[in-house]
Amino acid sequence: MLDILIFSFALSMDALAVSIGLGTKRQSNTKILALKSAIYFGFFQAIMPFIGYAWGIGLKQYVGEYYSFISFILLLFIGIKMIYEACNKNKKETIKNISNKFLLFLAIATSIDAMVAGFTLQLIELNIYVCLLIIGIITFIFSYIGVFIGAKSHAKYEKKAEIFGGIILILIGFKILFENAC
Repeated sequence: MLDILIFSFALSMDALAVSIGLGTKRQSNTKILALKSAIYFGFFQAIMPFIGYAWGIGLKQYVGEYYSFISFILLLFIGIKMIYEACNKNKKETIKNISNKFLLFLAIATSIDAMVAGFTLQLIELNIYVCLLIIGIITFIFSYIGVFIGAKSHAKYEKKAEIFGGIILILIGFKILFENAC
C-alpha cells in the first residue's frame, strides 16, 4: 500500500506544478478554478494509468523476465523528463483565458506520463482499481491545493514540485529494478 501512495504522490507532482501555475494566472474565482483543476487532473491521472496498465498486460507476455527492467527504464525516462522540463521551462508563458477546453488539454498533456507509468502497475500487488482510485484522489487533492498555493506564492513552488516528483519516480524505478533482480 505504501508503494502505491508514493507512486501516486510522484505522479501527481506534474498536476500539482501545473495547478500552482494556474493559480498564479488567475486572481478571481480561485475556488472554482481549484475545483475544476482538481476534477480534470484527478480524472485523467486516474484513467491514463489504466490505459498503460492494459497495454502492459498484453506486452508482459512477450517481454517476460525483462518486464521489471522495461518498467525501470520507463520510470527513469519519465523522472528525468520531469526534472528536465522543470529546469527548462520558459517563464515568459502567459495564459489569459483558462477555459474548460484549456484545462482538458492540460489534464491530458500532464497525464501522458501517468499512462506510461501505468505500465509498471503490473508489479504492485494491489487491486488495479484501488490503485487508480488512490492516484485520482491524491491528484485531486494536490491539484485543488496547488491552485491556492499558486495564488499565494506566485509560482515559487512550481519547479520544486515537478523536480521532486521526477526524483521519486526515478527512485521507484530503481526499487522495482533491485527487487526483481534478486
